[in-house]
Amino acid sequence: MTEYLSEINYDKLIEKSLKNVVVEALKIAEEQGLPGENHFYITFKTNHPQTRISDHLRSQYPEEMTIVIQHQYSNLYVEPDHFSVDLSFGGVLQTLKIPFAAITYFADPHAKFGLSFNIEDTGNTGAAQSLSEIDDTPADEPKKTAGGSATVVSIDAFRSKK
Repeated sequence: MTEYLSEINYDKLIEKSLKNVVVEALKIAEEQGLPGENHFYITFKTNHPQTRISDHLRSQYPEEMTIVIQHQYSNLYVEPDHFSVDLSFGGVLQTLKIPFAAITYFADPHAKFGLSFNIEDTGNTGAAQSLSEIDDTPADEPKKTAGGSATVVSIDAFRSKK
């Protein structure tokens, strides 16, 4: 039997649509790699129940972490409710499993595009934001190392000032 709603929650509908943008962008990277200079900054809740990261990373980032998907990643797989990717941290290859529900921020600085997601106990809302005012090569852009390790960076430069 179909469950009838007493009201339409437009915030949840918008969040679902905006999360689908993230899913589709990751699917492009999964299928063909990242085109041109596109790259992703993804911030997610490390304490989300379905997030799977090493205990070492969880102790370093007990609440939130930002990863960069650019040149040095492998085994990117997109599933209906999460994605997984292999990144190197301090020369150690690690697999991260990140549920889409745990993502709080997604950006492609090259495209000057970003999405913020507010994860709250009372409900989820999403908001798109333009990144046209930012420089494509911020001072805190991840450093590429010869060892192929990923660098966690602060994305405060990409957040809108309130």
